Amino acid sequence: MAEKTLGSADDFSRLLAELAATIDQRAGGDPKTSYTAKLLAKGPLHCGKKIAEEGAELALAMAAQGRSETASEAADLLYHMLVGLRCKGVELDAVAAALAKRKGVSGLAEKAARKN
Repeated sequence: MAEKTLGSADDFSRLLAELAATIDQRAGGDPKTSYTAKLLAKGPLHCGKKIAEEGAELALAMAAQGRSETASEAADLLYHMLVGLRCKGVELDAVAAALAKRKGVSGLAEKAARKN
């Protein structure tokens, strides 16, 4: 069986940027008519709980469901993660910088460095 890749980073990056822009646009909206505004109005603790919930749903989909369900749950997690970042005032550039610092570093070495 041929190994599948994750696909185009450019397309994914563009979609995430568009989603982040939509979240920014809806941030000041009416929580009665905008789910994004409703989440943001409830604050960081609620957003964090939603991220944990969506992460658990993704993990379960990965363990027991198909690819389309897994992709759908991953999309839900990414959306809620972006809402949570917006709620905390963390810009995508800061996340990108954190990832860039880890580029070329073994995951095991990066985790060990955090302990020190």
